[in-house]
Amino acid sequence: MDAQISTQSPKPVVRENMLLNLGFNLFIPILILNKGTKWFGTALEPYFENVAVPILVIALAFPIIYFGYDYYKRAKYNFISVVGLVSVLLTGGIGILNIPTEWFAVKEALIPALIGLAVIISLKTPYPLIRSLVFSPEIMNVAKVQHALQQHQNERAFDKLLQRCTYLLAGSFLISAILNYALARWIVVSPSGTDAFNAEVSRMMVWSWPVIVIPSMLIMFITLWLLLKGIHRMTGLKLEDVLQSASEAGQ
Repeated sequence: MDAQISTQSPKPVVRENMLLNLGFNLFIPILILNKGTKWFGTALEPYFENVAVPILVIALAFPIIYFGYDYYKRAKYNFISVVGLVSVLLTGGIGILNIPTEWFAVKEALIPALIGLAVIISLKTPYPLIRSLVFSPEIMNVAKVQHALQQHQNERAFDKLLQRCTYLLAGSFLISAILNYALARWIVVSPSGTDAFNAEVSRMMVWSWPVIVIPSMLIMFITLWLLLKGIHRMTGLKLEDVLQSASEAGQ
C-alpha cells in the first residue's frame, strides 16, 4: 500500500496557456512598439510631451498583466517568470528615465548570466533550481522516479547526474547572455525614450527567438534527454512512465 501511494502521480498541474503567453509577452508588445505612435499618438500628444514613453509603458504592461493573470490562474510562479518580470520592468525603467542605451545591452546580458549563476549556486542549497526547471512535477512524475531510485539504490548516482545537467543548463544561460549582449549592441542603438528606441526593442524581441531562444531551448532539450536517459538507466522506467504528459495520456 505504501509503495502504491508513493508512486502515484501528483495532483494534475494547471498548465500554462502558451498561446496567451506568446500573445501577451511577445506579439502584442511588438505590435504596440511598432505601431503605437500611429495608433495612440494623437490621443496621447495632449498629455505627454514625448509619446514614445507611454507607448513603451503600454507595451510592457502586457507581460506584467500576463504574469498577474497566470499567477491568479495557476496559483504559482517560478524563478524564470519572476526574472522575466524584472527584465521587463528594467526595460521600462531604461526607457522612462532616459538611461543611456548601452545599459540596455548590459541588462540583456546580465539577466541570463545571473540565472546561470543562480542555477550553479543553488546546487549548494536544499533547493537546486534544476529541480524546478527540468526535474519538476510539471514535466516528470517525480514521486515515481524517486521511489524507483530508492528501490535501485541509485539516489547518489542520480544526484551526480543532476549536477552534470545543472552545469550544462547553466552553460545555456551563459551562451544566452553573450548572444543577448551582442544582439542588443547591434540592434538597440537609438537614445532611450524615443520612437526609434521602441522600434529597436521590438526588433530585438523578434530576433531574440531565432538567435537566442532556439539555441537555448536546444541545450535545454539536450539536458532533458540526458536526464531521461540517466533515469532509464538507473531505474528501468520508460519514457511514458516518467513524463507527466505521457503518463496522463495513458490514464
